[in-house]
Amino acid sequence: MASELPLPLPLLALLILVLLPPLCSSQRSTAADADASVSRSVFPMDGDVAWVVQVSDLHISAYSPERAADLALLGTALRAIRPHLLLVTGDITDAKNQQRTTSRQDEYEWVSYKKTIDAIVGRGSIDKSRIFDIRGNHDTYGVPYRGGELDFFSTYSVNSQLKRLSTISSILLQGDRSYQFLGIDDTMSVGIRFPANLFGHPTDKRIEAVNSELKYWTNHSNAPVTKVVFGHFPMSFTTSSEKGQRYESVFARQSISAYLCGHLHAKVSKQLWRYHEVRTTEGHKSSFWEWELGDWKDSRLMRILAIDGGAVSFIDHTLKQALQTSILVTYPTDSRSMNMLESEKWSMRNDINVLVFSHQVIRNVSARVFDSDSEFKIVEEIPLQLVASSSVHRPLFHAKWNAENYRSPSPTRYWLQVFVLDSHGVKISSEQRPFSVEGKMAIPTSPWLNYLVFEVQWEDMYQVLMWSNMAFTIVLLCSPKLLYHFVSRSSSYQRWSVSVLSSPIQQRKTYFWLVWFLMEGTRSKPFWLCLVIYVLWLIEMPWFWGRATSENGEIAQMYLSGWSMPFYDGGLTGNKLSNPDVLVITLPFLYLVVVPVIVLIYGLFAEKSTAYLRRSRRIEYSADSENMHAESTCLLPVAPRALLMKFSDKLVSMTIQFCGSWTRKALLLACLIISAVHLKLCSKLMSAYGTVPVALSPPLTWMPLLLLGAAAYCTKLHAD
Repeated sequence: MASELPLPLPLLALLILVLLPPLCSSQRSTAADADASVSRSVFPMDGDVAWVVQVSDLHISAYSPERAADLALLGTALRAIRPHLLLVTGDITDAKNQQRTTSRQDEYEWVSYKKTIDAIVGRGSIDKSRIFDIRGNHDTYGVPYRGGELDFFSTYSVNSQLKRLSTISSILLQGDRSYQFLGIDDTMSVGIRFPANLFGHPTDKRIEAVNSELKYWTNHSNAPVTKVVFGHFPMSFTTSSEKGQRYESVFARQSISAYLCGHLHAKVSKQLWRYHEVRTTEGHKSSFWEWELGDWKDSRLMRILAIDGGAVSFIDHTLKQALQTSILVTYPTDSRSMNMLESEKWSMRNDINVLVFSHQVIRNVSARVFDSDSEFKIVEEIPLQLVASSSVHRPLFHAKWNAENYRSPSPTRYWLQVFVLDSHGVKISSEQRPFSVEGKMAIPTSPWLNYLVFEVQWEDMYQVLMWSNMAFTIVLLCSPKLLYHFVSRSSSYQRWSVSVLSSPIQQRKTYFWLVWFLMEGTRSKPFWLCLVIYVLWLIEMPWFWGRATSENGEIAQMYLSGWSMPFYDGGLTGNKLSNPDVLVITLPFLYLVVVPVIVLIYGLFAEKSTAYLRRSRRIEYSADSENMHAESTCLLPVAPRALLMKFSDKLVSMTIQFCGSWTRKALLLACLIISAVHLKLCSKLMSAYGTVPVALSPPLTWMPLLLLGAAAYCTKLHAD
C-alpha cells in the first residue's frame, strides 16, 4: 500500500536540512542607507524658456564598444541644442559579462564613460558643471557599499568629479521665472547582483528630504517655480518606504509638473507616459505627468524637454545618425500627453512658441492650424519670428495669435504643425499634434503591455501573485487530505459515486475524476508530509545561499521576503534586502516548479491506483478473487472500491482508458520537462550568485528533483 511505503528520501533530506548550520559568514560591516543629503546648484537663464536634454540607460559595455562610441552623435546634437542641462538618468554602465549571465562592476566601462563625457565637454558642446548623472540599478550591481573599491560611480561620474555625491541633486535655473530640476538616487545602498536588483528603494529620510527640497526654492524664490523631478526608476518600480510613504503623494502635494525616468527601455514601448492624479492629505486633487525615456543602449534615444512659462513639453529623437533639425513646440502643448493644468488655474495665452535646433541657419518658420472637424483643412497659417536675445544660442521663434478663435469642447479638434526652411533650402516639418487653448486633456488609452509595466504597482502585485500562489498551494495540499479523512469514515462518498456513475449523461464526470485525482494523490502520508514541510520551509526559511553583493563577497541567504545580509552592528545581525526585487527569482520558481511538482506527484499516485484497478480486473477475469482482494487494497476505502467493481465493464474500461499506461508516460514526460525548467532556473542562479553555494542549497536545488524522482520510483513499484 502507498501509505505503508518507507519514509522517502526527500523527507530525510528535509530533516537533515533543518539541522544544517548556516553557511553565511560576515567579513565586513555594511553601512545602512541613511543618506538623504542634498547638493544644490544654481544657473542663470535668459527669459522664461529653458530646455534640457535627457539620456538614459547608456549601458556602456566592454563587449559593445559602439554604445560609447555613438555618444559622439550626442555630442554633435548638443552643439546644436545648447541645452541648459544634460541629465543622465542611470544605468550608465552595463556591468555584465559577455554572456549576460552574471554581473560585476568593470572599471574599463566607467573609464570609457568618463573619457566620452570629457570628449563631449572638450568639443564645447556643454559645460561639465551642467551635466548631472545619477545611478541606475546596473551601476550598483555587485557594489557591497557606497564608497568602496567597487563603487566606480563615486570615482568616474560627473557628479563625483564635481563633489556632488549626494542622493538628491537640486538644480535651479533662474531667469524671468525659476525652474527647479530635482534628481533622486533611489538605488540600493547595498548593491545586490543581477537579477534581484530591479526596484528603487527610497527611505523615509530621503522622501522627507525630497519634500523639503521641493519646498525650499518655492520659499526662497521671488519668481514662480516650475518643478521637474528626474530619477532612474518609474513609479511602478519604486517601493514604499519603511513607513509606507510614497513619492506620488509628495510630488502631488508640491505640485511638480513632471517626473522623468528610464529603466524600462524602448523594447517595451517608446511611449510610456502616465498621468498621475493624487488626492493629497488636505483633500485636494493634484496631478503630474510621468514620462519614461527609452534606452540609449539599443535605441539611441535622446529627449529634449522644454519649459515655457511653466508649460512643459518634450520631443524624443533616435540618434542613429547625426541630428539635422529638431522642432519643439513649447506652447501650446500637446493635449494628449503634456497638458496638466487644472481648469481653475489655467490662463489662456495668445502665444505660439517654437524652439528650432539646427546646425544650419534657419530662414523661415511658420505654423499651420488644422481643423479635424473639417477634414483637417488649414484654418490659419502664422509666420514666426526669431526672438531677440542677449544669448547667442536661443533659437526661440514666436508669434501672436488670437487663442479665443480656437476654443473648443474637444481637446483634439485643432491640430498644429510647424514648417521650417533652412539656409540650404531644406524644408522640415514637425509632426501634427492636437492642442487645447483651454488646457483640456485627451489622454489616450494605454496598450495592455504599457499598462502592465508602467501603471501596475509591482510592489503590490508581487504580494498578490506570491500569496495567491501560496494560498492555492496550501489549499491543494490540505483540502484533499481533509476530504479523504472524512470520506474514509463515512458512506457519503459511496452514495455520491453511485449518483455520478449511474447517471446516463454523466454530466459531472470531470468533477468525479478531479476528486479521484486529489484524493489518491494525498493517500501517501510520507510524501504528503514532505510536501507540507517543503512548502512551509519556502515560506519561512532560506531558499538558497549565494554571493549576493560581489564575486568574492559575503555569502548571504535568500528568503521569500528578500536577501538576508550579514552585518556587524555590535554583533552579527541580519536584514532583509531586495524585496520585492526577488520576484524575478521567486515567482518563476513558485509557478513553474513548486505547483507543477505537487500536481505531478498527485498524478503519479492517482495513476498508480488506476494501475491497481487494471490489475484487479484481470484477476477477476481469471477467477482468482483471493489475490484480487490482497493486491487491490491501495484503492479507495473498501466500500467504494467494492461498489465500483460491480459496475459494468463499460465504466471500468472508461476508467482504464482515462488513466491507462499512456497516462504514466505523459506524467513522466511532464516530470522531465519540469526538471529541465528547474535546472535552467538553477543554472541561471548559479551563474548569478556562485555555483558552489547555490548548488549546495537543498531547498532550491535538490528538493524538487528528489521529490519527483522518489515519487516516480515509489509509484512504479506496484505498477504493471
